[in-house]
Amino acid sequence: MEELHKPVLLSEVLAVLDPKPGESYLDLTAGYAGHASEILDVTRNYKDSVLVDRDENAIKVLKEKFQGMELNLLHEDFYSAVLQEIECGNAFDMILMDFGASSPQLDRPERGFSFAKDGPLDMRMDQSQELDADRIVNHWNERHLEEILEKYGEEKPGFARMIARAIVHGRPWKSTKQLGEALAKYGRGGKTHPATRTFQAIRIAVNDELGEIERTLPLLPKLLKPGGRVAMITFHSLEDRLVKDYLKEQSSYGEESELTVLTKKPIVAENEELFINPRARSAKLRAAIKK
Repeated sequence: MEELHKPVLLSEVLAVLDPKPGESYLDLTAGYAGHASEILDVTRNYKDSVLVDRDENAIKVLKEKFQGMELNLLHEDFYSAVLQEIECGNAFDMILMDFGASSPQLDRPERGFSFAKDGPLDMRMDQSQELDADRIVNHWNERHLEEILEKYGEEKPGFARMIARAIVHGRPWKSTKQLGEALAKYGRGGKTHPATRTFQAIRIAVNDELGEIERTLPLLPKLLKPGGRVAMITFHSLEDRLVKDYLKEQSSYGEESELTVLTKKPIVAENEELFINPRARSAKLRAAIKK
């Protein structure tokens, strides 16, 4: 099968999770099984492992890839999946969470994630949900847009206000390329396209990405066996701050903490990987083990 998505920090994830034959594995953002395939090749324990993804296209690929194997696949957002696994009383030796959008989502114009290619204003990771980018861009009021640009796009208030006003006054917006080109005029120099942070903010709002992480992190110890390891890969500062603060909080509990942090500093990609996969440049890996 053609490789749809290059897994970032693969060797580093394998090092911190340290899979062993017979161990169980929960991948809460399985995508196209870049990490999962390598881990399951070691454990060979398919029946006690679960792969989760909210993207129906990813689930279809996973079903094809693991056809005939006794492997549990869940078409859910990872918070809902975590609640379901806790309710069933399941616990795992390893958990992986690889946040952010996958390469197929970003590269396929019809998914509407990128302004580099012309596509619909969509950005839904779960295409069955009602809220999409079109709803936000063409119907949310100026103040609401300003708020998400500040919070999720990390724009300064004055600039966020200007972009929000431009979006409202430019309606209706028909495509990602149309919106991206309109925002290009607000460039402030530098290598980053002026629309980058706006598109990030809209995508995070569409998928409630940060809210889902916040709700999920405190539940992870309940899903880990004693000695179980969890690895989390983030792709921007907002995600990483949530993970970093959660692990810092765990460390502050001393003997009462449920997790021991394995990564004092985040692990980042080496130059060799960056040459092959430039999208790994912003990836940060943090890990912990249950006591």
